[in-house]
Amino acid sequence: MGKKIACVITDMFEDSEYIEPTRAFMDAGHEVVSIEKEQGKNVTGKQGEIKTTIDKGIDDVSPSDFDALFIPGGFSPDQLRADHRFVQFAKAFMDDKKPVFAICHGPQLLITAKSLEGRKATGYKSIQVDMEYAGADYKDEEVVVCGGQLVTSRTPNDIPAFNREALNLLK
Repeated sequence: MGKKIACVITDMFEDSEYIEPTRAFMDAGHEVVSIEKEQGKNVTGKQGEIKTTIDKGIDDVSPSDFDALFIPGGFSPDQLRADHRFVQFAKAFMDDKKPVFAICHGPQLLITAKSLEGRKATGYKSIQVDMEYAGADYKDEEVVVCGGQLVTSRTPNDIPAFNREALNLLK
């Protein structure tokens, strides 16, 4: 039976880090629901290749509505972490031990949620020090799985490994 995955996203997301995992999740029978500040808003990737219309506004959803959380990279996570609603949303998934998939700059939202302490994780090299300050055990690897819950990767080149491990957790 397919899982319902929340995807928090706004403008300037990394195109491939959104569309490739989303396609992999949907091809495996899962539902991906995009969440931003307002339903119906059109958001565009930083490469300008991917545009998507937001399914739900953050005020219209609850972490209990979903089985997992997906945080694509790019500049989107840095923008979202300035809004306490997205921070609390992400924190709830981590606290409830639900699967969380974060790639590239995606862990920035988890840093602000203070949810990386004591966890093995990876992310884009420019946020390595931030992750370490947040208490993460940073690994420079294509994919890191921690506690059967958290899947992190570094760059678009890591997407195949990221998708594989995220899909394994959804089984």
